[in-house]
Amino acid sequence: MKNFVEELRWRGMLAQIMPGTEEFLQKGMVTAYLGTDPTADSLHIGHLCGIMMLRHLQRCGHKPIILVGGATGMIGDPSGKSQERNLLDAETLYHNQECIKRQVAKFLDFDSKEKNAAEMVNNYDWMKDFTFLDFVRLVGKHITVNYMMAKESVQQRLNGTARDGLSFTEFTYQLLQGYDFLHLYREKNCQLQLGGNDQWGNMTTGTELIRRTLGAEAEAYALTCPLITKADGKKFGKTESGNVWLDRNRTTPYAFYQFWLNVSDDDAERYIKIFTSLEKDVIDALIEEHRQDPGRRTLQRRLAEEVTVMVHSKEDLDMAIEASNILFGKATKESLLRLDEQTLLDVFEGVPHFEISKAELGQPAVELFTSDNCKAFASKGEMRKLVQGGGVSLNKEKLEAFDQTITADDLIDGKYLLLQRGKKNYFLITVK
Repeated sequence: MKNFVEELRWRGMLAQIMPGTEEFLQKGMVTAYLGTDPTADSLHIGHLCGIMMLRHLQRCGHKPIILVGGATGMIGDPSGKSQERNLLDAETLYHNQECIKRQVAKFLDFDSKEKNAAEMVNNYDWMKDFTFLDFVRLVGKHITVNYMMAKESVQQRLNGTARDGLSFTEFTYQLLQGYDFLHLYREKNCQLQLGGNDQWGNMTTGTELIRRTLGAEAEAYALTCPLITKADGKKFGKTESGNVWLDRNRTTPYAFYQFWLNVSDDDAERYIKIFTSLEKDVIDALIEEHRQDPGRRTLQRRLAEEVTVMVHSKEDLDMAIEASNILFGKATKESLLRLDEQTLLDVFEGVPHFEISKAELGQPAVELFTSDNCKAFASKGEMRKLVQGGGVSLNKEKLEAFDQTITADDLIDGKYLLLQRGKKNYFLITVK
């Protein structure tokens, strides 16, 4: 068996670890779990470090369990939050769970015949019939208020750094998460909890609850990964348009690929260790190659390829590369027509946009593309000269004549025109 802790250590994925954890993992197969919050119907790349921990765990011969917090998601965890979250209903949580399971199945082997096949559980299954009296009798009596109050996440909310204080609901969250660990310890022989470093307080409450409930000889451990940031210290995974999601309907494979392709050199060197399963010697060689010629962006390209294939597919990667070539390289009208609408909009997000009505179609190009609504050229004379010199394209095909009639047949997806002036100047025209 590979040393799981050492695997995390060289990848930069180890933050805190309870004493004895590494030695315990080397004795044989260990079952470990990581919790994820089902407040959305997709994970985003902020969740990826934790999911990759489970992936490495399974590849090292251990058994991963992913816990969807159907019950705890109805409450909200104060860790790292400045205010209480909105609570979700059971139907929404179940829908979100099913969506998350499909995504996680791309990282973990749930169908293996080996003993370390991955499992997914939902804490709502064992919490839904757990009465308040059961809770205070079986859980509450083992953990003191003093112990709970000492947690950093609780202190931050109580000492005025949060606007709304801390509700009793959230205060009990660490007990609920601790009970998850106790339940999985009893039912699944799960002896290790994994999570982000902001979960350390909740996780150690779980190990404490296990020992106080089952005796000091009960072996339970915790291990966290760091919270991933960018080289400039800013939050990882956020763009101007928000989170980078794993769901293609929220973030297209093209936009997903571009996110990784555009990370800085320093970040690429860290991220390729964290977010891929490439072996150390391969990564070391890629880093050395990149340092020899940073302009080729060897690390970013390999990182983007690996993560896009893992989250989406090889076909989606090929499409993302082809879409990139439309803007930055040679492409044909056929490749343009293969794009779905959202990818088309993502590809040309940064180019000037115009909007015209369908009634304006049927005009000569020189009239349409110099009009007040669509001023892609300074004058009709400029456009004539550029067209005659072969410097104007419509939908990736050379415009043969400046007075060519533009009709509905020229529209992409029935609503777009892509005009290109010279090599690098694009205009996306929406026809409504």
